[in-house]
Amino acid sequence: MSAHRLVDYNAVLHAAVRIAPFAEVTPVLRSRALDALAGATLHFKAEHLQRGGAFKFRGACNAVWSLDDAAAARGVVTHSSGNHGAALALAARTRGIACHVVVPEGAVAAKLANIARHGATLWRCAPTTAAREAMCAQVQASTGATLVHPYADAAVIAGQGTATLELLRTAGPLDTMVVPVGGGGLASGTALALAGQAPDCALVLAEPAGAADTARSLAAGHRDVDFTPDTICDGLRAGIGVPNFALLRQAGAEVITVADAEVVAAMRLAWEILKQVIEPSSATVLAAVLQQPARFAGRRVGLVLSGGNVDLEALPWR
Repeated sequence: MSAHRLVDYNAVLHAAVRIAPFAEVTPVLRSRALDALAGATLHFKAEHLQRGGAFKFRGACNAVWSLDDAAAARGVVTHSSGNHGAALALAARTRGIACHVVVPEGAVAAKLANIARHGATLWRCAPTTAAREAMCAQVQASTGATLVHPYADAAVIAGQGTATLELLRTAGPLDTMVVPVGGGGLASGTALALAGQAPDCALVLAEPAGAADTARSLAAGHRDVDFTPDTICDGLRAGIGVPNFALLRQAGAEVITVADAEVVAAMRLAWEILKQVIEPSSATVLAAVLQQPARFAGRRVGLVLSGGNVDLEALPWR
């Protein structure tokens, strides 16, 4: 049975209970200056302040603590460009189990350091999906570890949806929710949370123009992930996952694609005005709102700032 048949709003509620002892309840940030700039009321869910520096800890933690004792004892394995790998390493540490992370060559140095800092074993491979999956299978076969997919795993999807539950509890009713989309773990988890708690809230996905497979796929009505990503948003280069696409299509999600220049400008605004260090993938949500002000005018908008693991030696405006 496919993962999207195994995950629903109730799974998100269960995930919230499961991860409560470990995950941070991150703050919701407001800015009068950014509200004025956007012509809307913006509520920023500060997931860059989550453990591990990204929302990914939610899904990873839910996946790790969903394992039975026998499976947990054999450890977990994943492939990741950074944030999911660090999150899984940290989640594994909360349970005292081994974690293996397959990382592609060329990954952001700060993110690799984050993974290593949390005690994972790193396995390097070529920067292709095929190479990542092949190495994962090899590690899985030799260790017996459970694969925790970065975005297509049902427990990961459910865990990511908990950020929206918290945001709605703090901010109250929202007209529109804006989240970044890459592989679609956060986006599809958000869709489930909204379906159960705020069905009238529109879901808008912010996607880099250089990796706009979700926009293409939703427009076509089927997955179209044959592309080579070309974007500064390293966390959003993955193609949309199979269960993720199904959930987003079912939710009627819409996509705004943003150019890298718009992302960098929004990232800088967040640093300057919100005083928050966020990474390019996070900045897509603010870039999307600023790109189409008429679409959000006068509305109460939730935005998930997905991560803050920035390579300080390679800032985009240096």
